[in-house]
Amino acid sequence: MEFLERPDAQLIIGVAVAAVAVGATAYFYFSSKKSKVCLNPEEFRAFKLVKRTQLSHNVAKFRFELPTPTSVLGLPIGQHISCRGKDSQGEEVVKPYTPTTLDSDIGYFELVIKMYPQGRMSHHFREIREGDYMEVKGPKGRFKYQPGQVRAFGMLAGGSGITPMFQVARAILENPNDATKVHLIYANVTSEDILLKEELEGLTANYPDRFKVYYVLNQPPEEWSGGVGFVSKEMIQTHCPAPADDIKILRCGPPPMNKAMAAHLEALGYSPEMQFQF
Repeated sequence: MEFLERPDAQLIIGVAVAAVAVGATAYFYFSSKKSKVCLNPEEFRAFKLVKRTQLSHNVAKFRFELPTPTSVLGLPIGQHISCRGKDSQGEEVVKPYTPTTLDSDIGYFELVIKMYPQGRMSHHFREIREGDYMEVKGPKGRFKYQPGQVRAFGMLAGGSGITPMFQVARAILENPNDATKVHLIYANVTSEDILLKEELEGLTANYPDRFKVYYVLNQPPEEWSGGVGFVSKEMIQTHCPAPADDIKILRCGPPPMNKAMAAHLEALGYSPEMQFQF
């Protein structure tokens, strides 16, 4: 009792109580932050489709609701998720997709999907309706990024391979502490095949000094100022950063394109360390 009556004892007790309160607050804060992350790499979790927007005859944007308005998906930049569904025969199919949203988009995530006639998972996306649920697991992927990791990215994308590129570019450009520049070459068959065209043009308008996109079409319209045919070594030389230790070239497209781009990059002097394929 004599100890409790000493002034310094009251000070010690007050500090101890404050420390416990701060510790409890910190625990609650970090626990609540952690509870908002929805992905689990070990198990599939179901998310409700709340909006489906048809963008073209075979492309649609799917918005899935997260458990609470403040939840985040919990997907690191440049990584992807596995989606599970049923094909036309009712058999289970799992395929990787990259959301076009970031963790700064709270309460939901979005997928832009090109649906192919014979695609097994494409069948599931054609059939899914608002109110249905999609099973998702993740994150998955080898890509790791920290702001300022490189001076510039070159990106070689084909078709639906634009989704990881868009995700990475958006994360870089929307970060005020990241000065990295992004140079994208995006190849498609026709102008109607260009995915996320409006969003890409938005990045060009908002970040003209840091983001450049060069479109390449195999079957261009009459009035066309972009590239024609397949992505060539000359296009890469013109529109991507030159080989250097502080740059990286990202590739994502159909297997034949990825193979051709790897050969072009090697011929142009880009080392394996300067490249990454999604």
